[in-house]
Amino acid sequence: MLNDEMTEILENFELLGDWDERYQYLVEIGERMAPMPPEDKTDRNRVIECMSLVHTAAHPSPEQPGHLVFRGDCDTAIIKGVVALLVGLFSGKRPEEIEALDVEELFEALRLQEHLSPNRHVGVYAIVNKMKGQARSATC
Repeated sequence: MLNDEMTEILENFELLGDWDERYQYLVEIGERMAPMPPEDKTDRNRVIECMSLVHTAAHPSPEQPGHLVFRGDCDTAIIKGVVALLVGLFSGKRPEEIEALDVEELFEALRLQEHLSPNRHVGVYAIVNKMKGQARSATC
């Protein structure tokens, strides 16, 4: 089930006309994402299953005990946008809230699978799995 944040993401995408505009929007989201600290770009934080070079890292939130803040980066524009979308969605939540997020439903509603190659589609789910795994193993 989509939560309020996911519904807002979906509504933002629905305001855009065709997939080219949605693609550009994802690229812009990626460009606006805060840079990932170099010390987080480790093999441990790399999403190996991705064709692109993707890193994600979870850290305890300094403002909200028990919550996490994510950082991410990618070397390709469209996937960096997907990473930025996920970083925004997962940050500020507790690990159990992150685990409960039905990201697959969001991706289906956005119709990502129709517009990404099969390899990229697999990579996007690998990013989600990596981030949920990092949330599970994080100490808040």
